[in-house]
Amino acid sequence: MAEFVRLDVEDGIGTIRLERPPMNALNRQLQEEIRAAALEAAARADVWSVIVYGGPKVFAAGADIKEMADLTYAEMAERAGAFSSALRAVAEIPKPTVAAITGYALGGGFELALCADRRIAGDNAKVGQPEILLGVIPGMGGTQRLPRLIGVSRAKDLIYTGRFVGAEEALRIGMVDEVVAPDEVYAAAKRWAGQFVDGPVRAYAAAKAAIDGGLDTDLGNGLKLESQLFAAMFATEDQKAGMASFIENGPGKAKFSGR
Repeated sequence: MAEFVRLDVEDGIGTIRLERPPMNALNRQLQEEIRAAALEAAARADVWSVIVYGGPKVFAAGADIKEMADLTYAEMAERAGAFSSALRAVAEIPKPTVAAITGYALGGGFELALCADRRIAGDNAKVGQPEILLGVIPGMGGTQRLPRLIGVSRAKDLIYTGRFVGAEEALRIGMVDEVVAPDEVYAAAKRWAGQFVDGPVRAYAAAKAAIDGGLDTDLGNGLKLESQLFAAMFATEDQKAGMASFIENGPGKAKFSGR
């Protein structure tokens, strides 16, 4: 049994819950438990969408600095890839994902939020990549995912200064997608995630693969990837059901089987 992370499933929505008080610091064990929960959420047929949630007070305040402060270069060189790949397991969940951010989401905590498709924050949230203040750089995806999300110039400003960003600014520059009252964060995330329950899961996976894969290549190859994934949908029962329902009943009334 995991000690710090659990996957709860209710009404088709999986919630990856971080529970390492007081700040959900991402130590090595918690990171590996995030990986395990993400792989389970990806594999379970009763999960259509996923929320990543740190609880009502804090999302995750960053990596566990006490654990890594005295590591040598050789020791960190051996571990760094595992740190990044543990969070990448969340990014690779082939289902719609949303980070529900309360309180602090800093450093590794915000890098975890960056792995979700959408970010919903409380109006008291503070987000950012303050690793530079420790004499290092983001090491779990921040230098790669943040520029892709908000642009190179803004990402460099945030990473160079290490400053904390309030919820309203984060919304304005695209670090988060929605801001609500702190006690409404999880409910808002659940409303968003609930849209996808009983939906065409293979199409969700294909859409995510096309978007994410296309961002990693040039436009021409991205369009080729899209064409391949589009054609692959015609091997699914959901495509037959969706198009038949459209012809007979109009849009938005199809019943999908997930096959």
